[in-house]
Amino acid sequence: MDAVHKFLVEAEDEGNRIDKYISSQFPDFSRSYIQKIIKDEKVFVNDKTIKASYKVTEGDNIYLEIPKLSIPDIIPENIPLDILHEDDDVIIVNKPKGMVVHPSAGHYTGTLVNALLYHCKDNLSGINGIMRPGIVHRIDMDTTGALIVCKNNYSHNFIAEQLKVHSITRKYEGIVHGNVKEDSGRIDAPIGRHPNNRLKMAVNYQNGKEAVTNYRVLKRFDGYTYMEFKLETGRTHQIRVHLSSIHHPLLGDTVYGPAKVGIKHLQGQTLHAKTIGFIHPTTKEYVEFTAPMPEYFTKLLESKL
Repeated sequence: MDAVHKFLVEAEDEGNRIDKYISSQFPDFSRSYIQKIIKDEKVFVNDKTIKASYKVTEGDNIYLEIPKLSIPDIIPENIPLDILHEDDDVIIVNKPKGMVVHPSAGHYTGTLVNALLYHCKDNLSGINGIMRPGIVHRIDMDTTGALIVCKNNYSHNFIAEQLKVHSITRKYEGIVHGNVKEDSGRIDAPIGRHPNNRLKMAVNYQNGKEAVTNYRVLKRFDGYTYMEFKLETGRTHQIRVHLSSIHHPLLGDTVYGPAKVGIKHLQGQTLHAKTIGFIHPTTKEYVEFTAPMPEYFTKLLESKL
């Protein structure tokens, strides 16, 4: 059964948008979630449905129904987790290669969420839906490295806001095809769906969203370059698409680069989310965590390709 709540608007709240007002009453729910239940006609002002842009007036009677959260039909699985840090608000996980972050078509077991449900029991945020408890951002299946998981809705909203304004530090390391001439640079090119392949992303100046990747060269090999990437934005496949757009695709990326590469120890795309830093939800202090490089990656570097 949905939870029913009633409010009488006070004078000091007059003039606020209804979604902002309700968000102030329910700090654990994101504003976008409040906008959704308004759109679903779960919110009434003076017995009438309204839009999210409605501005409240002193004396308004607000009635709303918060839908009961569905219990996810996801099986907790005792999958070992490489935990870099854990407290009451967040877990920083070093995700292994080949692990999908959350369940989706064809991937309903063996995901990070299955492992988290076993490890955390009910202590995961629920804002991103029943299929993605705790998940505030993600990295690709074949990308390794640091990922933030949120244990409650307040932390989820707090971290999500930092992601929204691009204030989180996200540094990746990877190996690319070819010798990158510049020691450092900045790729500023919008990313959207590929016009001919809906499974891929592409640089898209007409319909794409802002995407910025900063890079610097760490080491050059014969025909390959070991690099660091620092994200200003976090679009789907951003680093992979940007590298392909400058003709230096990620080594092992068969979607945006060559289908076959004859290199020993290569195990898919060579991209590792090494460092993540953010303002902690409770302490309000900046914290930073580093995920050690996977063994296959260090072997590649040691072999000099």
